[in-house]
Amino acid sequence: MKLIGMLDSPYVRRVAISLQLLELPFEHEPLSVFRTFDQFREINPVVKAPTLVCDDGTVLMDSTLILDYAECLARPLRLMPAELPRRAQALRLIGLALAACEKSVQIVYELNLRPAERQHAPWLERVRGQMQAAYGELEQALADAPQQPHLGAPDQAMVSMAVAWQFTQQTLPGAVDPAAFPRLHALSEAAEALPAFRQAPHGDGVCRVQRRG
Repeated sequence: MKLIGMLDSPYVRRVAISLQLLELPFEHEPLSVFRTFDQFREINPVVKAPTLVCDDGTVLMDSTLILDYAECLARPLRLMPAELPRRAQALRLIGLALAACEKSVQIVYELNLRPAERQHAPWLERVRGQMQAAYGELEQALADAPQQPHLGAPDQAMVSMAVAWQFTQQTLPGAVDPAAFPRLHALSEAAEALPAFRQAPHGDGVCRVQRRG
């Protein structure tokens, strides 16, 4: 399999980390939807990151759909719980993490791609509020949880939360105060120390996939 996209995208990074945790071999080609648009379009005409090229040549896109395929491919390994109550809780956390990602990306695009004189302050303020609300719900969920995610065997909820938090901290420094979200910040620090996270660091690099014997 081949994963296409840059690790500065939280969606690409989420897939890269998850594929490693699921012990699925893959190659990573860090193409940019901006700088290498034409090259990306040759693989996927929609030019959407992440894109996954399966072993049979099928092209998949959207991180959640790619990870659904990966979970089936990796069985019996899984990052999503099978039991319905735990699965519903995991889906809630993942949804909040992806909402935080989406709002962070919207802010980054507005600030970096739109000229300052055309930026709409009320819209930006609303999106910032949505991002803060998503992180607030995640922080409260961690406070209410009887057990914190087990970082020795991380699940998809933990991966998604940690990747979202790191993306916001890297791309919007100062937008979300770590002191106001101590549990999320601690979860992120612990996750970033794990091999799967270290081998797919946020940025312009290539995922350093460890080959298994």
